[in-house]
Amino acid sequence: MGLMDKAKVVELNLAGRVLKLSTGVLANQAHGAVVASLGDTQVLATALMSENQREGVDFFPLMVDFEERFYATGKIKGSRFIKREGRPSDNAVLSARLIDRPIRPLFPDGVANDVQIIATVLSADMEVDPSTTGIIAASAALMISGMPFSGPVAAVRMGYITDSEGKEQLIVNPTYEQVEKGKLDLVVAGTMDAITMVEAACKEVSEDVMLAALEMAHGHIKKLCKLQLELRDSVKIKKLEPIVSKNNEVAVKAVAGTITAKMLDDVSGKTKGEVKEKIHALEDILIEKYAGAIEAGEMKKGDLKGALNGVLEQNMRKNILQHEIRLDGRKLDEIRSIQCAVGVLPRTHGSGLFQRGETQALSLTTLGSPGSAQIIDTMDVDMVKRYMHHYNFPPFSVGDVKPLRGTSRREIGHGDLAERALIPVLPDKEEFPYTMRVVSEVLSCNGSSSMASVCGSTLSLMDAGVPIKRPVAGIAMGLITSDDFDGKKGTYKILTDIQGMEDFAGDMDFKVTGSTEGITALQMDIKVKGLSLDIMKEALMRANKARHQILEEMLKVIPEPRKELSKYAPLIVSIRIQPEQIREVIGKGGETIQKITAETGCEIDIEQDGLVMITAPNQEKGKAALDWVKKITYIPKAGEIFEGKVTRLMEFGAFVEFAPGKEGMCHISQISYNRVNRVEDVLKVGDTVKVKLVEVDDQGRYNLSIKATLPVPEGMTPDSGKMPPRRPPMGGRRGYGGRPPRRF
Repeated sequence: MGLMDKAKVVELNLAGRVLKLSTGVLANQAHGAVVASLGDTQVLATALMSENQREGVDFFPLMVDFEERFYATGKIKGSRFIKREGRPSDNAVLSARLIDRPIRPLFPDGVANDVQIIATVLSADMEVDPSTTGIIAASAALMISGMPFSGPVAAVRMGYITDSEGKEQLIVNPTYEQVEKGKLDLVVAGTMDAITMVEAACKEVSEDVMLAALEMAHGHIKKLCKLQLELRDSVKIKKLEPIVSKNNEVAVKAVAGTITAKMLDDVSGKTKGEVKEKIHALEDILIEKYAGAIEAGEMKKGDLKGALNGVLEQNMRKNILQHEIRLDGRKLDEIRSIQCAVGVLPRTHGSGLFQRGETQALSLTTLGSPGSAQIIDTMDVDMVKRYMHHYNFPPFSVGDVKPLRGTSRREIGHGDLAERALIPVLPDKEEFPYTMRVVSEVLSCNGSSSMASVCGSTLSLMDAGVPIKRPVAGIAMGLITSDDFDGKKGTYKILTDIQGMEDFAGDMDFKVTGSTEGITALQMDIKVKGLSLDIMKEALMRANKARHQILEEMLKVIPEPRKELSKYAPLIVSIRIQPEQIREVIGKGGETIQKITAETGCEIDIEQDGLVMITAPNQEKGKAALDWVKKITYIPKAGEIFEGKVTRLMEFGAFVEFAPGKEGMCHISQISYNRVNRVEDVLKVGDTVKVKLVEVDDQGRYNLSIKATLPVPEGMTPDSGKMPPRRPPMGGRRGYGGRPPRRF
């Protein structure tokens, strides 16, 4: 028996591709290790749990990494100097978050052991994104690890494409090409019972299409979960016992015996500061009353604060479920007050300030040349991004003092969500060739900062004069459920525009962005076992109503994109030429294009399809460069008059460059109405002359006439001294417009 024959393998057909799970051969020192294969894509997921508790943690210390390997696609890293894979790309970080989010809620509360999941892409077919395969592999590894994991969980990617007959249809596991051409890129994760996570980028699709996609996805998810159970039943599992942190019972009893229902109900306010102040007052009461117990070591101050926080959260949930009363007094479907402004900074190309309640995002737009686009070197499909959204969440935005340690995974994830939200409404490159970068600075946060950055980005782009198709807004929806809620039955309340504590203590964070025409992006995470499609439909419909309300407020400030760009923005003009003319613009060894950029101070970017984009410091220089390119690529027509320069003198006439890169011959008989014995008696190299293009012969050569631009002398006619027919090239003499015959 060979090494690979030792593997335990289960498989099924997933939308025309074989999905296979195998274990028992690779990474056997991990508590759980599974290779998930879909076609030629293979992802190895390993899962381990530490034996000891990490000290001082008040959260579940789960670590998830998604490792891209360039060998998986037969590539060597593009950098000239660094060939080893380095820090994770943004795509790897986003894939790791996709794995983390549906898995984290399925561990018991209070687990304090470090749990690490590493998903390594061993092979990628460059057809289907491997991240969903990574979710399946990670869940399967956990299922056989012996950890207290309430799985399985599985995921599929959904697309919405137009078939050959023009009909739109949903498909499972679309290829990169189908995602690019389609209207939907949706990742759905779930358990056997319900959907637990959603991540989507959409081209303004309707709520009905989204719900149909979710329903179809869950049907496949159930099959994938059954496959994992089949794998689990085929192996011997050693159960791992975690260390579970529990609340200090003395502190719990102290809070219960001191804090009354009225005191809890009084913890409310329009702002986070008001609520915090009342919470701190209750903490002071507890610490003062139980100072002796704290000194005696029966409990810590942190134990009292933690127990108090627990009863505050439960009271908030009870008030919402039983009385529909929120902390800040809003109705369940009420949006916090909205304030907007544009043009708030003098030198940025565009700026938008969006504030909803206490959450405030300042979004700044910078416009650059096409050459400023970001080139992303990944293990599979390299990308060029002409629109980038970067989200910054500094500690002062929530009143914290923390060191700055670079961009966090959360910042990358929120930036990507806002980026996906705006991409469907951006203008095409031919209409607006600029590279666009928007940075959202979250200056204050009390929930839904990512959605505020979407709204701020829309305002900023419109202020910059970017001709977006439609404005986009975003809203975060929440959910509070009763103890007997199972995903379908039980009491629940949907909240519109959740704030910080409703997000932290609630059961759902459902972010929806879109225009008046449909959804552009979606992200959902839940803490309950799952949600039925009916509840998701209700949340989507309420989000639709809220988006329209927010858009109304935004359009009061700036109803449409500005007609003119900022005076500080670069000028970009574009022209489309024939692809075969590209080499004429570039010139031999780049001589022509270098001359244009040197003399005009412009940047020129040329794409393979013939799109020429000129970035200029001002309008005058941009026009000069554009005119230059136009002259080079212009196809002359007989009868047109040009001003040219004499380049060569021959016995039979003179050659004149009448347009950049275009040279024609003026026969000696067409120089003047008077007889010309020698060409050099009348013309010299470098002379500027006016010429008329009288003919483009069947070999594409240009016949010029200086005489045709002159007044006809008395007693003569325009045909006097008519030019004789041009002789065919002898041996392809270079100066005569022909080329030597090619030899084979």
